[in-house]
Amino acid sequence: MGTCCSHVSVHDMESSCKPNHNDGACEHDGDRIMSRGSSEFVSMYSKKGSKGVNQDAFTVWKDFTKTKDMIFCGVFDGHGPLGHRFSQSIRDKLPSKLSESIKQSQQKVIKHNDTNATDGSSDSNVHVEDNQNMSFASWEGSFKTCFTEMDEDLATNIDPTGLAGGSTAVTVIKQGDQLIIGNLGDSRAVLCRRADDNNLVPVQLTVDLTPDIPSEALRIINCGGKIFSIKEEPRVNRLWRPNGDRPGLAMARAFGDFCLKEYGLISVPDVSYRKLTEQDEFVVLASDGVWDVLTNSEVIDIVASAPKRSMAAKLLVDHAVKVWRRKYKSMVDDCTAICLFLKDQTVLTQP
Repeated sequence: MGTCCSHVSVHDMESSCKPNHNDGACEHDGDRIMSRGSSEFVSMYSKKGSKGVNQDAFTVWKDFTKTKDMIFCGVFDGHGPLGHRFSQSIRDKLPSKLSESIKQSQQKVIKHNDTNATDGSSDSNVHVEDNQNMSFASWEGSFKTCFTEMDEDLATNIDPTGLAGGSTAVTVIKQGDQLIIGNLGDSRAVLCRRADDNNLVPVQLTVDLTPDIPSEALRIINCGGKIFSIKEEPRVNRLWRPNGDRPGLAMARAFGDFCLKEYGLISVPDVSYRKLTEQDEFVVLASDGVWDVLTNSEVIDIVASAPKRSMAAKLLVDHAVKVWRRKYKSMVDDCTAICLFLKDQTVLTQP
């Protein structure tokens, strides 16, 4: 499949990838990678903060795995000296790895079903109801295997010393009414659901994988890592090496940060499944630059207030940046968002 510059690191949404389609997509072996800020189903936007180069990256693949109506979305938030290289490499390589792994799993299901049809047997396993009848275990296995392979690739090609940083990843694959979520770190995915009273309700699809979670903290401590906050950030618990040397990481799972891997940091994603309903309106994936200053409810309200779908992600990111500036003056984090709309026609404004 190859890679494509679908990551947008500057706020004017320029891309070095020239699209081959009117909808702004780049095509590689049947997968179409969105390289512009919006289409009929997605809005995406990124704006760098005050610390220099934008360390966020994102991508949207249409017709993922050469399957009609399958969409892959991912937001990757780098950190550390080479954080931007981590996030960009993950953006460029992880979707391809996942696509190939899923296609192989689908082929296994087809062969298995063909064998059963021939001998008259039936499969009693519980399946996620996608077009190839892949089980959730197969989806989960693909995510975990590909995240591990991606981490190994980063260790070899980006950071052999283990001290140059890492990246989060929040990803979703949608096909029809099926949603598979793979999360690593503290970026987040939130679903907007329209309740029976017509109000919009946020449903958080991911857990912020930080040392504050008891199960994550237990693993870290059992591996000899330490968890504590520093004086400058008393509310942020971080993972440290036993001697307390930097880097102190505010996440319990991440790509990279290889010097912390033997002390409880892992690159195993939290994978989950959700069956969508008619009440579900859209999904927002965003880096922590957005979630640190806006609540889940505020995020979905902002997206729902956009006069056009194409404006939704920019409206959200711009709002987050304004809050950063109001609260923290000159300190602004990189902010990136993807808004994935779930219906052909959606009335976004609230009553």
